[in-house]
Amino acid sequence: MPHSLVLNLLPQSPIPPQYLTGRHLHALFLTLVSSVDSTLGDRLHDSTADKAFTLSPLQISNTNSPILKGGKGGSKLQYSHQQPIPTGTPCWWRISLLDDTLFGKLTQLWLNLNPNRPWHLGPADLYITSIQGTPQSIQSWANASTYAQLYEEASDRNSSINLSFCTPTAFRQGQYDTTLPTRESVFNSLLSRWNKYSGIEFSHIALESIFPSFVNIHTEILTDSRSKFIGILGEVNYKILG
Repeated sequence: MPHSLVLNLLPQSPIPPQYLTGRHLHALFLTLVSSVDSTLGDRLHDSTADKAFTLSPLQISNTNSPILKGGKGGSKLQYSHQQPIPTGTPCWWRISLLDDTLFGKLTQLWLNLNPNRPWHLGPADLYITSIQGTPQSIQSWANASTYAQLYEEASDRNSSINLSFCTPTAFRQGQYDTTLPTRESVFNSLLSRWNKYSGIEFSHIALESIFPSFVNIHTEILTDSRSKFIGILGEVNYKILG
């Protein structure tokens, strides 16, 4: 059952921008997991296979913050920080889980949340003030649905699939990444995860019947001390023909 959880955070000291990268947020997530199941935390740390979770960049809750505007409903997110996040700035962080087993392991963390326990992101201490698991009027990024519900809802829709790339996205092709959202790179990736976690396996999807009908994307380059990453942002609509 896929879950999208939003953690509301309050930093107790400034968070330097070099500690707001993916690898530091990944380390924070593993620390959260290890706090309730150290064996699971070690297994996730050592795993090189497809992960059953995704992590968003840290978002500043203030509507006047420099979150990137654009996309449908202003859906793009702030994916890089050039300045420290100041002390006491409300932030939120989205954790998506594809595996019920992983969600079940972490339930004890959500149920027994101690708002006075600090968590560390680089030199900064963070308090988790609340966790949201369902959509709210001011927070639409939290949600949950069973795979059976997703399957039934998709069966009732017309033959159109809209995808929003809200943070820079690339697709692995062999040893390298590509930014072009071809039907093969997008849907083969989704298919492998669906078959791994849903329990409703598809042996084949008719890729030859899927065609992009609307494309509004551009590339962005992200750099840190270790690497350079090129990904796409924007919207793509795919039509299923035949």
